[in-house]
Amino acid sequence: MAILEASEIIKQYKSHDSVVTAVNRASLRAEDGEFVAIMGASGSGKSTFLHICAGLDVPNSGTVTIRGQCITSMNADEKARFRGIYTGIVFQKHNLIPQLTVLENIMIPTVMGDRPASAFEEHLKKLVHILGLEDRLNHLPSEISGGQQQRCAIARALINRPQVLFCDEPTGNLDRANADEVLELLLKTKETIGQTIIMVTHDVQIAARADRVFVMENGILISKNKTSLS
Repeated sequence: MAILEASEIIKQYKSHDSVVTAVNRASLRAEDGEFVAIMGASGSGKSTFLHICAGLDVPNSGTVTIRGQCITSMNADEKARFRGIYTGIVFQKHNLIPQLTVLENIMIPTVMGDRPASAFEEHLKKLVHILGLEDRLNHLPSEISGGQQQRCAIARALINRPQVLFCDEPTGNLDRANADEVLELLLKTKETIGQTIIMVTHDVQIAARADRVFVMENGILISKNKTSLS
């Protein structure tokens, strides 16, 4: 069952007197519980495409449907509410609020909903256990390592139990050991919680673990055989 369908996405920007096509008729269908990796050189359009799929950017044409609902036809408020319930996103930079503790950062998305904090208690316990943050909840971001900060960002993205998790170079600022650790944690949460993962990455080792791999070249999305990754 397809949980996400992006169809014929075009995104263009005006640059002085010319028009730059960042995404050129890109289409993607992701199944429920699937891990899809999107690779490509810097400036190829892969992050722009991801942000459109996640509802953070608007295409010039084309549609994105998540759970059977067309998010490209929603207004800003409808889209924000939909994202808060059904999707999560992890960026390369963790973007934690420095004045808040790890626990407070994780719980930020819950204030956007109508449910009390107590409704998230069991899920929070499961998340912090999987991500190894039990003894860091009362620390400030400056008091934990870079890898732990990214784990906090992952927990924040997952606290609302999103059905689709979008990841934009989530290990880009980490060394090899921490990158491998974050990937294992993401895959563990995927198996435990069951969400679909759409990940932009430049890391071949990470892409090799995906169910399917695509490459973005000059805004065009191309399916790639995993055996040809190099």
